[in-house]
Amino acid sequence: MTEHVVSTHALTRRYGERVAVDGVSLTVHRGEIYGFLGPNGAGKTTTLRMLLGLIRPTSGRATVLGGRPGAPEVLRRVGSLVETPGFYPYLSGRENLRVLARYRGLDDGAVEAALYQVDLTSRAKDRYRSYSLGMRQRLGVAAALLGQPDLLILDEPTNGLDPAGMADMRDLVRSLAAVGQTVVLSSHLLGEVEQVCDRVGVVAGGRLLVEGGVAELRSTRSLVLRVDPLVAAVPVAHRFAGAAQVSTEDDQLRVAVDPARAPELVRALVAADVDVHEVRTADRSLEDVFFAVTAPSNGTAPTSATEISEPSRLNEQGRLTEQGRLTEQGRLTEKGRAV
Repeated sequence: MTEHVVSTHALTRRYGERVAVDGVSLTVHRGEIYGFLGPNGAGKTTTLRMLLGLIRPTSGRATVLGGRPGAPEVLRRVGSLVETPGFYPYLSGRENLRVLARYRGLDDGAVEAALYQVDLTSRAKDRYRSYSLGMRQRLGVAAALLGQPDLLILDEPTNGLDPAGMADMRDLVRSLAAVGQTVVLSSHLLGEVEQVCDRVGVVAGGRLLVEGGVAELRSTRSLVLRVDPLVAAVPVAHRFAGAAQVSTEDDQLRVAVDPARAPELVRALVAADVDVHEVRTADRSLEDVFFAVTAPSNGTAPTSATEISEPSRLNEQGRLTEQGRLTEQGRLTEKGRAV
């Protein structure tokens, strides 16, 4: 049994002149929850479709469960939910799952177990066409769970779920990993990925920008200072650490530097007639990581956690924005446009 459940090397998919996936090399370890994080249109779904053998890569290679993506012996061990699930509208949820179970040689016990896992037992007898978007998403996850696959690939599984449903989905994904199943979870919801995933790959523009453990990616700390006047402190911090490492949050100054440099920074501020009332360290979130690796730079995109700097975009409520723009749901978008 290989340690890597999924492995890709320079995986690329082109559609004419457009590059949907550009040289993606990633690894998914056995028993982990791997978060594939990026905005809509970043290439997440195209990558997952290649891992399932639904489309062929233009170049590069991929291995899934030690075999070729899409091979029958591999697909028997993989459950997936990619894009909008499709079911017979005139059949009930239970009947739809029974159709799929028959194709896979599974009995009704597998159907009932999957319905129970996604909390759809009470509505299993209702026709699919009467289901809400969230219920349809749950049924899609139930279909992926049929037969207890070794690898579960879920594309935006919380789509359409209310907050309670999203919390239930997080618990479900954690429970699957707890019993040894491997989960690849794509999402543009930063908070969801941060709460449930062990490792993440950040993708944008079809490229994998960084990959690593959530704790590793968040390991860099920054300094938060309460200063007066703030307007005079900002240019000092810019000279000290660089503008890209400085942000303001409410009446506080945030500087992404090694906390050991705090005395040096305080001396620079005091020399500029800035009063320093408080200095503390702060961990960064996965949002910070995302915007750090996707921010325009003068070089190539970072590929490891140690290359990531702190972003300089915080709105007045302390929420990250793209080019100063914020989506109320905290969803990642292309150029900050809400979806």
